[in-house]
Amino acid sequence: MKRDSRLSGVLHLLLHLAQQDGPVTSDVLAQVMDTNPVVIRRILAGLRERGYVRSEKGHGGGWTLGSDLAKVTLRDVYLALGSPTLLAMGNRTEAPGCLVEQAVNAALGSSFDAAEALLLARFGEVTLARLHADVVRRMKAGGVRQLGKAHR
Repeated sequence: MKRDSRLSGVLHLLLHLAQQDGPVTSDVLAQVMDTNPVVIRRILAGLRERGYVRSEKGHGGGWTLGSDLAKVTLRDVYLALGSPTLLAMGNRTEAPGCLVEQAVNAALGSSFDAAEALLLARFGEVTLARLHADVVRRMKAGGVRQLGKAHR
């Protein structure tokens, strides 16, 4: 099963935007993320609806942050993405009348629910400002002055 890396990718984009003094085009962000500009626009459009980013068209336009990093959590961004599935594992549902399957699913289901609740609570504790501070610390430690495609 392929892992869903949208949350990681969106956080990556937001932290790149936090490093910029002005608007950044979808083309530039696509180069940094090694993807197509259309993908960037599609991803950021959902965040624009929540006010996390802004976009300006035309010469000198592009994407900028729209919110204070200290007020946006990982949970906020996760919800803006439509709450993608957190866990790759799930219950078997081929024989819903089977008592064994019911017992197994009940035990696993409550554990899955508890794990997701714990993960979402943790996401709610981590702000983008905290992630940005970690990026800045890592840049200083590595002697990096500006992020770009070469940082990967």
